[in-house]
Amino acid sequence: MDTHQFVHNYEGAGAFGLDRETDEETLIFYLQKFSEDKFMAHLLPKLSNEEITRVYDLVNHLIHKHLSEEEYHRIFLKDR
Repeated sequence: MDTHQFVHNYEGAGAFGLDRETDEETLIFYLQKFSEDKFMAHLLPKLSNEEITRVYDLVNHLIHKHLSEEEYHRIFLKDR
């Protein structure tokens, strides 16, 4: 099951560039808001094919760079 609990409980600064911890929290907040179904339905039609590819390629690159095959399936896909 997919969950986005952080965004509902976050009370931090929501600013980027202050320190590593705040940057990480802000990134979680932004990505959880970004991936909401209603927001995606609104944004995706406005993106060019190139922009869609760039977002996909960045996420895919980071996943494959930092996760083992087992982590990818267990944590990201949740199929193991």
